[in-house]
Amino acid sequence: MCHRHRIISVLFLVLLICAGGYSASKYGGTLVISSSSIPKSFNPIIAKETSTTFVTGFMFEGLTTTDAITQQVKPNLAKSWKVSQNGKEWTFYLRKDVFWNDGIQFTAYDVKFTFDMLIFNPDIPTSSRDVFTIGSKNIQIKIIDRFTVMFILPDRFAPFLRLMGQEILPEHKYRKIVNEKKFSFAMGLDSNPQDIVGTGPFMLEDFRPGEWVILSRNKHYWKHSPQGDTLPYLDRIIILTISDQNLALLKFRKGEIDMISLRAQDYLLLRKAKISGIKFFNVGPSPSSEFLVFNQNLDSSIPDYKKKWFRNINFRKAVSCAIDRKTIINNIFAGFGYPLYGPVNESVPEFYNPKIKKFEYNLDKAKEYLSEAGFYKKNDGLLYDSSGNQICFSLLTNSNNSERIEQANLIRNDLEKLGMKVNFSPVDFNSLVTRINVTKDWEAIMIGLTGGIDPHFGKNVWTTQGHLHLWNLGSPRSVYEWEKEVDRIFEEAARQIDYRKRKMLYDRWQEIMCENQVMTFTVTSAVLYATKDKFGNLKPTVYGGLFHNIEEIYIKK
Repeated sequence: MCHRHRIISVLFLVLLICAGGYSASKYGGTLVISSSSIPKSFNPIIAKETSTTFVTGFMFEGLTTTDAITQQVKPNLAKSWKVSQNGKEWTFYLRKDVFWNDGIQFTAYDVKFTFDMLIFNPDIPTSSRDVFTIGSKNIQIKIIDRFTVMFILPDRFAPFLRLMGQEILPEHKYRKIVNEKKFSFAMGLDSNPQDIVGTGPFMLEDFRPGEWVILSRNKHYWKHSPQGDTLPYLDRIIILTISDQNLALLKFRKGEIDMISLRAQDYLLLRKAKISGIKFFNVGPSPSSEFLVFNQNLDSSIPDYKKKWFRNINFRKAVSCAIDRKTIINNIFAGFGYPLYGPVNESVPEFYNPKIKKFEYNLDKAKEYLSEAGFYKKNDGLLYDSSGNQICFSLLTNSNNSERIEQANLIRNDLEKLGMKVNFSPVDFNSLVTRINVTKDWEAIMIGLTGGIDPHFGKNVWTTQGHLHLWNLGSPRSVYEWEKEVDRIFEEAARQIDYRKRKMLYDRWQEIMCENQVMTFTVTSAVLYATKDKFGNLKPTVYGGLFHNIEEIYIKK
């Protein structure tokens, strides 16, 4: 090459670097974020709480994924698929360039193992089994070859493709543990990092209870950027455990954490402070829900007369009519909130039913419902049932959520206007989950659900045999007729391919839940974020949050 051509080549390379075409500068660095609770394990199969799935979401993947922007299903570990004319046979063609973070290649055998040995294993308490069971029958998985797997469904299953975002786990790592019937206790917080094996962009590096989870870059990760860069860009993610939201905000303002999900009041305060180097995002109403629920478990330790209150539909309707949602939105969410009356809100236009019956704030109506149910006030201003028992119950919520605590306090005040005595007590989140799922030692709880696009994803909450049917998880379970109808709706809707007919079924489900007020929905907030203005490729959405494209996020140099 002549001297002149060498000069032109060097100049061309310089131009590429300046134009950003050379991406070596995108690599490296650490993202520091926070979580209000420590995970209960690193096991995505048995996880029932967001404190766990928030962490495992960085480490495990499924055959498909939902695009956080378009909300459409797209390929992931499977590069493509086809479905038979009868809608019952789905063939997935797997990527051949995927490796587990321990260097072993991902194959169809891992897919079959995950479903046969984990999800459909009756010895393993997984909520995934609820949503993948079709008419009480399991899906059959057939290996065609090393990179092709067929799912044979007992019936048509409308949400199947979206559900294939289910995390896949490696057979070579966990089969022995399953055979020894130890999987339900595997991948615990005391695990060695090398024992947590996934295909995700990050892998476990270190965990210190109450302090941090550290994830490091998976050098075997398969994704590449449109420019051909090996992903992810970041070297490390540090997730600090900060149970107090005020402390998390302080650490963000001091620069000790890089990103934060904001409460409405904090969003306003930060914007008014005009701190340099911070970006704000308001991505719209959250699909999540907040609600009050009463314990109807027949085998719980609470007194029978209280169970009778909680199982009285007019009692529950009165509670809904006593809750001043507008005040909650204005006082707690600074106007960045939306009233809720049912299990789906307007952020899910595909399935939201605007015609549900709304038990809106109306104290006179609440008193009518209580009177119809035999409740009355004495001269002391307190409420009693027809047997003379004073209406007094405990209300719990998780202590690491200040907005929920404030909301519970307002609801307590609202209910006391009816003469009810409410003993409110915040408790540790994992303790709250244990009370719901194991001991059933609770009377009323203020809690929430994360929500999703397809109602079928909530089958484990809404159907009577679901692992999160929290108002009635007892054994034996006393099932209402309307609950049986909900069971039938979810079974039929799962088989119904016609969108309009599915919509009609889920409309009816929402009507049933609202008519019976087994869960008293309150409000949902706008989704608000703040970040240091040093990251590239941030594309936050309502459904994906800040980190749906974590492998693409990089630190700007």
